[in-house]
Amino acid sequence: MTLHQIPNTIKTDSFWMPFTANRQFKKAPRLFSSAEGMHYTTVDGRKVIDGSAGLWCVNAGHGRKQIAAAVERQLMTLDFAPTFQMGHPLAFDFAERLAEIAPKGLDRIFFTNSGSESVDTALKIALAYHRATGQSSRTRLIGRERGYHGVGFGGMSVGGMVANRRAFATHLPGVDHIRHTHDLSRNAFAKDQPEHGAELADDLERLVGLHGAETIAAVIVEPVPGSTAVLPPPKGYLQRLREICDKHGILLIFDEVITGFGRLGTPFAANFFGVTPDLMTTAKGITNGTIPCGAVFASRKVHDGMMVGPENAMELFHGYTYSAHPTACAAGIATLDIYKDEGLLTRGATMAEYWRDALHQLKGLPNVVDIRNCGLMGAVELAPRDGAVGARGYDVMVDCFNTGLYLRMSGDSFAMSPPLIVEKSHIDQMVSILGDAIKKVA
Repeated sequence: MTLHQIPNTIKTDSFWMPFTANRQFKKAPRLFSSAEGMHYTTVDGRKVIDGSAGLWCVNAGHGRKQIAAAVERQLMTLDFAPTFQMGHPLAFDFAERLAEIAPKGLDRIFFTNSGSESVDTALKIALAYHRATGQSSRTRLIGRERGYHGVGFGGMSVGGMVANRRAFATHLPGVDHIRHTHDLSRNAFAKDQPEHGAELADDLERLVGLHGAETIAAVIVEPVPGSTAVLPPPKGYLQRLREICDKHGILLIFDEVITGFGRLGTPFAANFFGVTPDLMTTAKGITNGTIPCGAVFASRKVHDGMMVGPENAMELFHGYTYSAHPTACAAGIATLDIYKDEGLLTRGATMAEYWRDALHQLKGLPNVVDIRNCGLMGAVELAPRDGAVGARGYDVMVDCFNTGLYLRMSGDSFAMSPPLIVEKSHIDQMVSILGDAIKKVA
């Protein structure tokens, strides 16, 4: 153990932590030192069950030696290679492997390094596609209230979570939002997809009427919003959104950074809901959280629509230094091997009912106002304290950590998404710890 791993000697001043109340955290740090399987180990040696797959990314569980070995081999063979007018074999191999599991037709892969980069890339591709196909008036981008699409200026602009927007005055021009689907009055404690709210997709027609279809390039939504604490789409909602986009020539983008790679018991949410977008953003589970990586899946229509002009001309003026980084590709291929060998892209379907029923056992506990689930995603929403939104949620989160459960807090809600290797005993433990914390903090 190094000096900096010892809790009472660690220096916390220099690290400016992301999405964290830094001053609060540094008074009582919550620190992990190792992880294996379903569990983290804290610096003081306690086991903490991972109820959120890290940050929705460690789908195959922690400490997978197969991935670590692949990364080590790659670093010793080819540590870096450019993909600007050059290439390396693993990039093409990885893209082919992703195309094999993609929803039908979404088999053109553009590599990024994160979900935020994937979103900004997809938005840029949408704009570039319309320009290439002679519809340069289509420049408007449509997001959705309560959506989270990362922290780039593109993703922030189409996103709809106010805390991610209010501190940054400069947003992309020409952006609008459709209504969110969260409706406690009609859908509280709904199991799986809510019955009410498909008509909310028609809000896109309102924006078409306001701006003109000829000005709208794309609509981006999360099939199941995760960062705003798991909002399953009402039955028929995504299908209706697809129909409206087709009617008006608008591209539909699914942000599957959270839902991709088995989270719903299918490879992607597009498979689960039977709705195929024109572009699909991914990251997180693509390498089991080991090496930063992301990918945008593009339809043949979008890709081929941009393969115009002279063959020596760049079709898309966009990319990243680390697009298709060799070690990320190695980690990704090893991850896909594990998903295939262990059936993890579909295993969630066998656990979803047990997960749903276990979560809904918490109904009736103090301050619980809603419980939501879809696949191996779930959320428990608490009523906020008067004048202190998020305070009750924070206290519950800390109590869970101290008792042996890590989960994601979003205000007074808790988003849960265990690794896809989860067993029923793990689910029982998670729900028990969370339930006890809710009762204690009430």
